[in-house]
Amino acid sequence: MEVTTPDSPKLTGNQASGIPPAGLLLKYPWLTFLLPFFVFWIGGILEPTPNQTGGAWLGLAIGYEHYPIIYVAKIAATLLAMAFVFRGYLAFPFRISGLSIAVGVVGACFWIGFCILNLEEKVLTPIGLESFLGLGERSTFNPLEKLAGNPVWATSFLAIRFIGLVLVVPVIEEFFLRGFLMRFIMEHAWWKVPFGDATPAALIAGTVVPMLMHPAEVFAAMVWFTLITWLMLRTRSLWDCVAAHCVTNLLLGLYVVTYGRWEFM
Repeated sequence: MEVTTPDSPKLTGNQASGIPPAGLLLKYPWLTFLLPFFVFWIGGILEPTPNQTGGAWLGLAIGYEHYPIIYVAKIAATLLAMAFVFRGYLAFPFRISGLSIAVGVVGACFWIGFCILNLEEKVLTPIGLESFLGLGERSTFNPLEKLAGNPVWATSFLAIRFIGLVLVVPVIEEFFLRGFLMRFIMEHAWWKVPFGDATPAALIAGTVVPMLMHPAEVFAAMVWFTLITWLMLRTRSLWDCVAAHCVTNLLLGLYVVTYGRWEFM
C-alpha cells in the first residue's frame, strides 16, 4: 500500500497505473464498474424485510426467516463478480491518504447522528412524504437474537454481514458512483475522463443518486456523499473514497452491534 498526502499528483484516467485492464475489461470498460454493483443490487431484490417478502418484484415470496441464506448468496455472487473484474480495479493506483480515514470517522459521526435524530421522519412526515421512507426499509435482522439457537451460525453470519458492509459495499458503490456514473455524465467516452475531474452536473449526481439509493437516510446520505465527493476532489484517488467508506461502515456496524440498533443495517 502506498500512503500519500492530499497533494498527490493528478491521475489521468484508467491508464494511471502500470496495470491497465485487459481482455473483456478493456473491450467493455463498464464491466469493472457495473457488473459487481448490479449483481449486488439484484441480490438485494431477493432480500426479505420484516414487512416485505423477498423477490416480490419477481413474483416470489421469500420469507424473512430466509434472509441469512439470501444475503450470503448475494455476497458470494458479488465477490465472484468482483474477482472477475479485479484487474480493472488495479487500473487505479492503491493510494490511501490519512485524510480518507479522518473523513470516514467524521462521516460515521454524521450518519449515526442524523439517524439518531430521525430527521427524515420528522421532516418528511409533516409534508406527506412518509411513504418515501418505506422505500428504504432495511432488513433489521439481528443474528444474535434470530439465530440464538445456533451460536456458530449466528457468529458466522454476523462476520459475513460485516464483510458485506465493510469490504464489499464500499468498493462496488464507489466504483459505480465515482468511477462510472460521475464520469459518464461528463462525457460519452467516460473511461477517458481523468478520475477526480467533475462538472457541476457530475457533482450533483454524486450526491442525489446515492440519496435516492438510501431513502430512509436521505439527509444523512446527502451530507455523507457530499463529504466523500469533496475527498475525491481533494485527493483524486478512488481508493481514498473506498477507504473512507470502509471506515464509516465499520464504525456504523460496530455501533449497531454495541447498542442493538439493528434498524440501521
